[in-house]
Amino acid sequence: MEMILLDTCVLIQFLKGDEPVVDKITGFKSPLLISAISEMELYYGAFNKTEQNMLEQFCSKFKVIQLTPEISKQATKLIKQYAKSHSLDIPDSLITASCLVSGLKLYTLNVKDFKFIDGLLLI
Repeated sequence: MEMILLDTCVLIQFLKGDEPVVDKITGFKSPLLISAISEMELYYGAFNKTEQNMLEQFCSKFKVIQLTPEISKQATKLIKQYAKSHSLDIPDSLITASCLVSGLKLYTLNVKDFKFIDGLLLI
Protein backbone atom coordinates (compact mmCIF):
# COMPACT_ATOMS: atom_id res chain seq x y z
CA MET A 1 0.00 0.00 0.00
CA GLU A 2 1.36 3.40 -0.95
CA MET A 3 1.98 5.88 1.84
CA ILE A 4 1.99 9.64 1.48
CA LEU A 5 4.16 12.22 3.21
CA LEU A 6 2.51 15.62 3.57
CA ASP A 7 4.78 18.60 2.91
CA THR A 8 4.81 21.50 5.36
CA CYS A 9 2.97 23.81 2.95
CA VAL A 10 0.13 21.28 2.71
CA LEU A 11 -0.13 21.03 6.49
CA ILE A 12 -0.26 24.82 6.83
CA GLN A 13 -3.01 25.12 4.21
CA PHE A 14 -4.93 22.29 5.87
CA LEU A 15 -4.75 24.10 9.22
CA LYS A 16 -5.96 27.29 7.53
CA GLY A 17 -8.98 25.37 6.23
CA ASP A 18 -8.04 25.61 2.54
CA GLU A 19 -10.98 23.67 1.11
CA PRO A 20 -9.25 21.99 -1.87
CA VAL A 21 -6.39 20.83 0.38
CA VAL A 22 -8.75 19.64 3.13
CA ASP A 23 -10.82 17.75 0.54
CA LYS A 24 -7.74 16.13 -1.00
CA ILE A 25 -6.27 15.08 2.35
CA THR A 26 -9.54 13.71 3.70
CA GLY A 27 -10.04 11.85 0.41
CA PHE A 28 -6.77 9.91 0.60
CA LYS A 29 -7.19 6.22 1.37
CA SER A 30 -3.45 5.79 1.97
CA PRO A 31 -1.75 6.29 5.33
CA LEU A 32 -0.58 9.89 5.79
CA LEU A 33 2.74 10.74 7.39
CA ILE A 34 4.75 13.86 8.16
CA SER A 35 8.46 14.50 8.42
CA ALA A 36 10.09 15.51 11.70
CA ILE A 37 11.26 18.55 9.70
CA SER A 38 7.67 19.60 8.92
CA GLU A 39 6.74 19.11 12.55
CA MET A 40 9.62 21.39 13.58
CA GLU A 41 8.66 23.98 10.95
CA LEU A 42 5.08 24.07 12.26
CA TYR A 43 6.23 24.57 15.86
CA TYR A 44 8.71 27.23 14.73
CA GLY A 45 5.89 29.17 13.09
CA ALA A 46 3.55 29.00 16.10
CA PHE A 47 2.63 32.41 17.51
CA ASN A 48 2.30 31.32 21.14
CA LYS A 49 2.03 28.35 23.54
CA THR A 50 -1.68 27.96 22.81
CA GLU A 51 -0.94 27.48 19.13
CA GLN A 52 1.94 25.14 19.98
CA ASN A 53 -0.45 23.00 22.04
CA MET A 54 -2.94 22.90 19.16
CA LEU A 55 -0.13 21.87 16.79
CA GLU A 56 0.97 19.16 19.19
CA GLN A 57 -2.53 17.66 19.07
CA PHE A 58 -2.63 18.01 15.28
CA CYS A 59 0.78 16.39 14.72
CA SER A 60 -0.08 13.51 17.04
CA LYS A 61 -2.61 12.34 14.43
CA PHE A 62 0.21 11.44 12.04
CA LYS A 63 3.09 9.02 12.10
CA VAL A 64 6.21 11.19 12.13
CA ILE A 65 9.17 10.06 10.04
CA GLN A 66 12.19 10.76 12.23
CA LEU A 67 15.61 11.57 10.86
CA THR A 68 17.94 8.60 10.60
CA PRO A 69 21.57 8.31 9.52
CA GLU A 70 20.35 6.95 6.15
CA ILE A 71 18.01 9.94 5.64
CA SER A 72 20.79 12.35 6.60
CA LYS A 73 23.20 10.74 4.12
CA GLN A 74 20.60 10.87 1.35
CA ALA A 75 19.84 14.53 2.14
CA THR A 76 23.54 15.37 1.92
CA LYS A 77 23.71 13.71 -1.51
CA LEU A 78 20.71 15.76 -2.62
CA ILE A 79 22.27 19.00 -1.36
CA LYS A 80 25.50 18.24 -3.24
CA GLN A 81 23.55 17.46 -6.39
CA TYR A 82 20.83 20.15 -6.35
CA ALA A 83 21.62 23.02 -3.95
CA LYS A 84 23.55 25.11 -6.45
CA SER A 85 21.72 24.14 -9.63
CA HIS A 86 18.14 24.19 -8.29
CA SER A 87 18.39 26.04 -4.93
CA LEU A 88 17.35 22.96 -2.96
CA ASP A 89 17.39 23.98 0.70
CA ILE A 90 18.15 21.86 3.75
CA PRO A 91 14.56 21.32 5.00
CA ASP A 92 13.38 20.27 1.53
CA SER A 93 16.36 17.97 1.10
CA LEU A 94 15.54 16.24 4.39
CA ILE A 95 11.84 15.91 3.49
CA THR A 96 12.80 14.52 0.08
CA ALA A 97 15.32 12.12 1.59
CA SER A 98 12.64 10.90 4.02
CA CYS A 99 10.44 10.03 1.03
CA LEU A 100 13.19 8.39 -0.98
CA VAL A 101 14.52 6.29 1.88
CA SER A 102 11.06 5.27 3.15
CA GLY A 103 9.42 4.74 -0.26
CA LEU A 104 6.82 7.48 0.22
CA LYS A 105 5.02 9.75 -2.22
CA LEU A 106 5.15 13.48 -1.45
CA TYR A 107 2.04 15.64 -1.50
CA THR A 108 3.20 19.23 -1.93
CA LEU A 109 1.79 22.47 -3.26
CA ASN A 110 5.32 23.53 -4.26
CA VAL A 111 5.95 21.06 -7.07
CA LYS A 112 8.60 23.35 -8.59
CA ASP A 113 10.76 22.87 -5.47
CA PHE A 114 10.89 19.10 -6.00
CA LYS A 115 10.08 18.17 -9.63
CA PHE A 116 13.74 17.91 -10.67
CA ILE A 117 14.61 15.18 -8.12
CA ASP A 118 15.04 11.76 -9.71
CA GLY A 119 12.99 9.01 -8.09
CA LEU A 120 10.73 11.29 -6.05
CA LEU A 121 7.03 10.61 -6.68
CA LEU A 122 4.94 13.77 -6.34
CA ILE A 123 1.21 14.25 -5.81
